[in-house]
Amino acid sequence: MHVFSFPAPLLVQHSECSQHRLPLHTAQNTRMLERQTSRCLPPQALMQRAGLAVARVALAVAPHARSIWVACGPGNNGGDGLQAAAFLQQWGKTVQVTLLTDPEQLPADARHAYAQAMQAGVTLTSRSPDLTDQDLCIDALLGIGASRAPDAEMLACIRAMQTSQAPTLAVDLPTGLHADTGSWLPGATAQACVHAQHTVTLPTLKPGLFTGHGRDAAGTVWWDDLGVPISTITTADLWLQGASGGLHDVDLLPQELPAHASHKGSFGDVCVIGGDACMQGAALLAGEAALYSGAGRVYVGLLQTGTLSHDAGLMVRHLADADTLNALTCKNATTVCGCGGGQAIAQWLPSLLQHCPRLVMDADALNAVAASTQLQGMLRQRAADGMVTVLTPHPLEAARLLGCHSAEIQQDRMAAANALASKYQCMVVLKGSGSICVLPHILPVAHQNQGTGAVINFSGNARLATPGTGDVLAGCMGAYWAQAHAKVPGNTPESAWKTAWRACCSAVHAHGRMADIWNEHEPVMQGALSAQRLAQGLHRPNPAI
Repeated sequence: MHVFSFPAPLLVQHSECSQHRLPLHTAQNTRMLERQTSRCLPPQALMQRAGLAVARVALAVAPHARSIWVACGPGNNGGDGLQAAAFLQQWGKTVQVTLLTDPEQLPADARHAYAQAMQAGVTLTSRSPDLTDQDLCIDALLGIGASRAPDAEMLACIRAMQTSQAPTLAVDLPTGLHADTGSWLPGATAQACVHAQHTVTLPTLKPGLFTGHGRDAAGTVWWDDLGVPISTITTADLWLQGASGGLHDVDLLPQELPAHASHKGSFGDVCVIGGDACMQGAALLAGEAALYSGAGRVYVGLLQTGTLSHDAGLMVRHLADADTLNALTCKNATTVCGCGGGQAIAQWLPSLLQHCPRLVMDADALNAVAASTQLQGMLRQRAADGMVTVLTPHPLEAARLLGCHSAEIQQDRMAAANALASKYQCMVVLKGSGSICVLPHILPVAHQNQGTGAVINFSGNARLATPGTGDVLAGCMGAYWAQAHAKVPGNTPESAWKTAWRACCSAVHAHGRMADIWNEHEPVMQGALSAQRLAQGLHRPNPAI
């Protein structure tokens, strides 16, 4: 059994799984795996395993419950609920079931589960019972096959769960949530969906549980693979990164100490370009984040002069013309551009796109690209020229880059990230709840199961919804990438992309993880999380070193 919770995750995983990433499967692939497994098992065996898994989790989350109410829908998800009800009744609990269909209309395995529930003494009821906060509701209304909003009968059950004192355990995923995208089902709203305290997902992890609304709707996620062979990780649609919750969950390069003869040039250079009038703070934040994240030398090129104080370790320059840009050694460094760049950043982008081998584009740099077909063409050309670019949009910036609305981005975040990567031939980090990292289809498919398949990042929480935290991520990303390149220079386009991928995924995780552990340990980390304190908190053992 595997357990995931927000914001402080705990995981016990297969010893055969990747140490730092776990496979996620779409609804379509999950159904395929279930069919393949069922053919090798006796009739009803897979549903019996599912019911047992649900019942075990029910006892784990509500060990003192005397009464348990199970709301069962008309499909196999309802069958899993019925099978769980049978086990729980046999184990001495008082179980009541609301079944929203004629038992004879249930699928074959679910009919068998219904018969077992009745034989065990489970009570059928048309309304939710009065439950205490020690009791439990189980949501077995809709599973991964759902394609539309809950109907009126289901809405009555959902509202009963919302108003009950008892916590709710969802089977497979909360009713109303899309398994693949983490958005609400078409026609549904947050008020018409289950918000569970716990979800037990079977037999695969679903992407929608970890991005979009999924993190809020699912609560603590329990995973039971029901004995589906572990070799099925090779069929993963994408990956969950950093689920075990440690700072070193995504160690990208060996964790040895640097050589005694190291010097600041051994850890890579970062150039930050941005900071237009009244926005110098964004560029300085990115620079400080790069410095605290372990970069050897950090140059900050401000588009306008400013009087803000900054860390003495930063080498700050005012960019008056192209000659001052050349003085920042961007041609050899990892460059972060756009933080606080305003409209002025657009005039610098042609040179940066042509000459920077490793480029992180954030904030106003993304807005400038969205507004210019010339810059879009130059951005695509970089990949053809063997140069690697990382785009770090939030949903509104992603919408501008794709010419749509942010609501469309949030409706299917994975599709949006893939569309951006394909359109601009860049690595994309789509920020938000469950940040998504994807590569363009440049590496051979064979490499996707060697650590470069699309991932959803597990770390992070709403503490990051404050001004400047995106600038901190961009700076951290630049520093990790600079260090990774210094250790393992990308001698081929393929190795350059893989180095960027591993470093930037690590930065996304470390950035979110700092928000997860804030207030938990050191006194220096007590209080509200500001962007500057987040940057300073990154000064600790670095997964990229």
